Amino acid sequence: MSGPEADGGAAAPGAATAVLYWRPRCGFCARLRRRLTAAGVELDERNIWEDDAHAAAVRAVTGGDETVPTVVVGDRAMVNPSSRAVLAELGIEPPPGRLRSWLGRRGPG
Repeated sequence: MSGPEADGGAAAPGAATAVLYWRPRCGFCARLRRRLTAAGVELDERNIWEDDAHAAAVRAVTGGDETVPTVVVGDRAMVNPSSRAVLAELGIEPPPGRLRSWLGRRGPG
């Protein structure tokens, strides 16, 4: 786990934070993690295979499935979201350059 809970401290003042529920060998999770951290998002990463409470939180959001990545920003949960959707929820403009093309060819969502 990384983020505020990993080191017992709080996120840096003004840092955009999101909870990322993931599992090992999930390519979608790895890609979303790379894109969000490249955009400067602080992630509180929660492995659903290591903690039953994390898996239960994902099942509650998805209607019983353990679909990852699942991202929570504030009180909004997003199942398998695009980078663009997470950044929009955080109020972050995509950085210029290559990352902008990674965010998808479609609009927000």
